[in-house]
Amino acid sequence: MREPFVHRTNILLIIALSVALSFLLPAMTLAKKNAVIENIKLANTRDDLLTYFDVKKAFTPKISQAILNGIPTTFSFYVTLYKTQGSWFDKKISDIEIKSTLKYNSLKKNFSILRSWKNKDAVIVQSLEKAKSLMTQINNLKILPLNQLVKGEKYQLRIKAKLDKVTLPLSMHTVLFFVSFWDFETNWYIINFTY
Repeated sequence: MREPFVHRTNILLIIALSVALSFLLPAMTLAKKNAVIENIKLANTRDDLLTYFDVKKAFTPKISQAILNGIPTTFSFYVTLYKTQGSWFDKKISDIEIKSTLKYNSLKKNFSILRSWKNKDAVIVQSLEKAKSLMTQINNLKILPLNQLVKGEKYQLRIKAKLDKVTLPLSMHTVLFFVSFWDFETNWYIINFTY
């Protein structure tokens, strides 16, 4: 009498594990392809604290195809500086959000990249690879004036990148069903330093 019950339990367990693995494997594959922030550097001029960093794996084939189809793409970058006090409550002393927007002009066959922290004029390039590079490389980003830092104090820089949601005309939502798959947001990347 017990044997069929044990057999049925084993079958249910195998089915449950198969279903769980079918959900986990794609998630594990996606985790390997997530965008990451690399090459984070801090520097300073005579007056200001600056940061440099790159975002890698930000452009999936679907994002690249959407760009070539004329859909503007915007990345937001969040840079926050805290004065760490060795307790739970760190003091936020700088909070920056910058954007890079990429648009493809199919008539002129060029890409324009507008970087909010650089200048008001868009940079025009002919190559998608060059456009991607300009979108994901942040350099000479001013965090704050050095006179706002205290010698010997500890600080923490946190950086995050995110692909902004696309707003499409209603008629295109059904055609561009892949928009939900072109979402990315990095983890927070942290650098601790003493000034």
